[in-house]
Amino acid sequence: MSCSLADSSLFLTGSCLGSVRARGVVLKGSSSRFCLKGQGFVRRASNINWRLTSTRTSFKVKSVAAPVAPTSADNAEHRREMCEKYGFRKIGEPLPDNVTLKDIIDTLPKEVFEIDELKSWKSVLISATTYSLGLFMIAKSPWYLLPLAWAWTGTAVTGFFVIGHDCAHRSFSKNNLVQDIVGTLSFLPLIYPYEPWRFKHDRHHAKTNMLAEDTAWHPVRKGDFDSSPLLRKALILAYGPIRPWMSISHWLLWHFDLNKFRPHEVKRVQISLACVYAFMAIGWPLIIYKTGILGWVKFWLMPWLGYHFWMSTFTMVHHTAPHIPFKSSEEWNGAQAQLNGTVHCDYPKWIEILCHDINVHIPHHISSRIPSYNLRAAHKSLQDNWGKYMNEATWNWRLMKTIMTICHVYDKEENYIAFDRLAPQDSQPIALLRKVMPDYA
Repeated sequence: MSCSLADSSLFLTGSCLGSVRARGVVLKGSSSRFCLKGQGFVRRASNINWRLTSTRTSFKVKSVAAPVAPTSADNAEHRREMCEKYGFRKIGEPLPDNVTLKDIIDTLPKEVFEIDELKSWKSVLISATTYSLGLFMIAKSPWYLLPLAWAWTGTAVTGFFVIGHDCAHRSFSKNNLVQDIVGTLSFLPLIYPYEPWRFKHDRHHAKTNMLAEDTAWHPVRKGDFDSSPLLRKALILAYGPIRPWMSISHWLLWHFDLNKFRPHEVKRVQISLACVYAFMAIGWPLIIYKTGILGWVKFWLMPWLGYHFWMSTFTMVHHTAPHIPFKSSEEWNGAQAQLNGTVHCDYPKWIEILCHDINVHIPHHISSRIPSYNLRAAHKSLQDNWGKYMNEATWNWRLMKTIMTICHVYDKEENYIAFDRLAPQDSQPIALLRKVMPDYA
């Protein structure tokens, strides 16, 4: 795009190079005098004097996306401000463009890629034991303690998902048949078809934070938001108050439609779907026969909703923040998306144990071949070698509030625009969240 500058214009004089930059504008000249008009001027500029003058000369300049890089002190201060505002512990510096994913992988110790099948089966034992304990707690708890029993059991059954997750990434066992059997069985209590999820999840790793291609969370597209009042209201609810359970819609829409899979994938998808339908046809009637409809709600549905709370929360915290961009395929950089675009988040210790360290997530995105029990060692290595580029947080209410009230509609310049900026008349659910959600980090 171009713009015409004439009459009263802002001039720069003083000691500077032959190129002056502002957000969205670059002007070049052979002398130390430039006409500048635009938004987002750099506030700190040493050795430059500003003065306002008038000219009748009119000319055109081209606008290009070339933000000024502030000084390192400015960058550090800005990142500290973002940490405080968004609920992060650390926000990393931008990764240089010339760094590749292979460069990062090559710095990891070789032992973090090694599969220890004893540790893998130990994780199965932990999940089976803690899930059984949860069911026992549900059976014995008085009504007022049931929410605690459901929270424990829902978190424990999330551990089964993580085991299947390792199987899908071929980091559980050295035998692929064993991995497929364990993965399928691990997913059954969740009614999750293993193979469809595996195929779609591989795309998430290959296209992390790529605007159209990533199969996990996406920002809302403005065209969709504006397409109809009904859809707009549904999106406001989905990306606002009910966002911690929106993985339910993702599970339903992405994993049961054979048309979403390539021809060579369909047979394996059908096998997984048959296993899920068999579990529903046999397991659900048995639960109802033994405990009644209310027993089905107590023993299966409520823990399942607890699992989806973690599934949604983990996923959105891993890849969603106001400073983390989604990129078009032309602009996307794999190393930046996996290291800069992934968030490490610490949760209470009991959650980390029951969920097998799935939230030590940056090394998992650097290489999905790292088994879950080696993620902490890999994370320590990344901190030592690439720590200044990494995003880290401890789970807190301000972090959740930021995601649920700000990270909504895609914008190339701002990354996200909140619903209530675009449609305040329809965004009462967002206004309510701003009012009632705690704001402490």
